[in-house]
Amino acid sequence: MNDDALIRLSAVTKTYGRGQAAFQALKGIDLSIAAGDFVAIMGPSGSGKSTTMNILGCLDMPTGGSYEFQGVHVELLSQRQRTLLRRHYLGFVFQGFNLLARTTALENVELPLIYRHEAAAKRHAAARAALDQVGLKGWEHHNPSELSGGQQQRVAIARAIVTRPIVLLADEPTGNLDTRTSREVMDLITGFNRDLGITVLMVTHEIDIAAHAKRIIRFVDGRVASDSRNGEAA
Repeated sequence: MNDDALIRLSAVTKTYGRGQAAFQALKGIDLSIAAGDFVAIMGPSGSGKSTTMNILGCLDMPTGGSYEFQGVHVELLSQRQRTLLRRHYLGFVFQGFNLLARTTALENVELPLIYRHEAAAKRHAAARAALDQVGLKGWEHHNPSELSGGQQQRVAIARAIVTRPIVLLADEPTGNLDTRTSREVMDLITGFNRDLGITVLMVTHEIDIAAHAKRIIRFVDGRVASDSRNGEAA
């Protein structure tokens, strides 16, 4: 594996339940991801891709093996330390947008900065700049119900990048969008990877969405079935 890897999973397993009810979701994952990479993770339902993303996002812990982030063993961190890692280094984009319904676009984007205890003036400026980056200048004071699905996902992306994360984790980011809007969202994510150097890890079922990535990893039955640079044979 790459000694300069930003992220490294070594023999990672994940088991849910005990005894007869035990289910092994991950069966020994080895994975190395360099800074600046753009990785699409694919596979059928139940293949382990979402479980892996949850572990990478510090939303879940492996049962066995190790997870290193910038050389730090995440599985040895306390819950508070993992929360701080997530808060300061990771950004998240979900299929369902996950916006607060009764707050404006600006307030939704500010939310991660509130958790970081940023001053109000700094929060407002950073959130406005992030919304401008995703093409929503002038929409700061609209609630989610006043926005299209594509605009809501743009707000979610602005919220994910307002903290300038090292890694952006995107779980089916175009799953609820039409084809044209999906292309627009993927152009944004690709631009953040290319222009800002943000490492992108994206779960998708769609080949045309995965085509934006530099690398495609396919999961089957809790294992990595293939790992190739985009355009290469799997």
